[in-house]
Amino acid sequence: MVKPNPRPELVLSKDPVRHYSKSTKLADVCYDIRGPVMDEAKRIEDAGTTILKLNIGNPAPFGFLTPEGVARAVAQNLGASQGYADAKGITSAREAIEREAARIGIPDVGIEDIYLGNGVSELIVMSMQGLLNTGDEVLVPSPDYPLWSAAIRLAGGVPVHYRCDEDADWQPDMADIRNKTTNRSVAIVVINPNNPTGAVYTRPLLESMLGWARQHGLIVLADEIYSKITYEDAEYIPCGSIDEDVLVLTFDGLSKTYRAAGFRTGWMIISGPKHLARDYIEGLNVLAAMRLCANVPSQHGVESALSGYQSIQALTQPGGDLFEQRNRAWEGLTAIDGVSCVKPKGALYLFPKIDVTKFRVLDDEQFVFDLLHDRHILIVQGTAFNYPEPDHFRVVFLPPRDELAYAISEIGEFLTTYQQHPR
Repeated sequence: MVKPNPRPELVLSKDPVRHYSKSTKLADVCYDIRGPVMDEAKRIEDAGTTILKLNIGNPAPFGFLTPEGVARAVAQNLGASQGYADAKGITSAREAIEREAARIGIPDVGIEDIYLGNGVSELIVMSMQGLLNTGDEVLVPSPDYPLWSAAIRLAGGVPVHYRCDEDADWQPDMADIRNKTTNRSVAIVVINPNNPTGAVYTRPLLESMLGWARQHGLIVLADEIYSKITYEDAEYIPCGSIDEDVLVLTFDGLSKTYRAAGFRTGWMIISGPKHLARDYIEGLNVLAAMRLCANVPSQHGVESALSGYQSIQALTQPGGDLFEQRNRAWEGLTAIDGVSCVKPKGALYLFPKIDVTKFRVLDDEQFVFDLLHDRHILIVQGTAFNYPEPDHFRVVFLPPRDELAYAISEIGEFLTTYQQHPR
């Protein structure tokens, strides 16, 4: 007698070859800063050609190194970093961030309101996974830092991009924010100082944004990783310091200000009416515990970073490398006939605009590919930052001034004869 198969779905296929596909959750998720153009740059480099990389805000390759005191604190505590730490982070780091929050005017923050993560990027993903249900909308600036849009989509949400106005120094357009807020909106992302435009938002604008968030019950997701990188009279104002009646998640870390991108240490501060977010916070605690803990050794550098000498100030003041490189890059780009650029007041980037009629640019990614092949210079197309028109690109101004001058001269020469044809 033949016994029936108790699990008929396990009957083997006659074809033993099975093809594996990515999850459908990834269908609209992309991060083109490290996308096809960078893959092509790597291929060219592997073939023996040097590429000048102006695509990623990674300070170390350009000689902007982690402050010695921060690196020393990490090295000296390696022996104490061999086991798991608290899921939210080590006590000394969270206490230092608590003091920093008080210093910059974010009220009523305790160490239990602070989460350490493997860079701000991990915390962005975690915050969206803990918050969003399928179809929830999050207002995101355009142009944006694309990890936000990717994290929202991965969590089942919908990024709704609000306009930032190039003619107003890239400040967010409040009218567009109002028009795009719906009953599905749960949060708004504020990137200040801004990546990719270098804008630093004014107090009246931030007050309007926080006021709108309060009126509509929106959580404010404040990406402030460039908080200490401002130029001239630009003033960084923390979102968490503006309105105590708005729930704000503030993101910052060691990567940019302290030139420690590889340390992968960022933090998230929860402020405002936390009693209204107990369930959400419980979810964040679960997600923090699931990854056991963030990278422990580099957390020992946080206290030294926040309480020590702020060497970034010497770099951003007149005569400092970042200040002078920003000026050199901006002057060079705006001297190119057919290129304009709002002068950045913060961060590490310029977001120039191309006269697409003059150069017949139909596809900004194709323009970036063509520049890479012709001049071996790697930049990022504007549409990678969820900007709707193919007429911008982003460059970092981290290379030394002579390298920047060379790169911009090459871009200018390339553009003099560039006429794109449909693919």
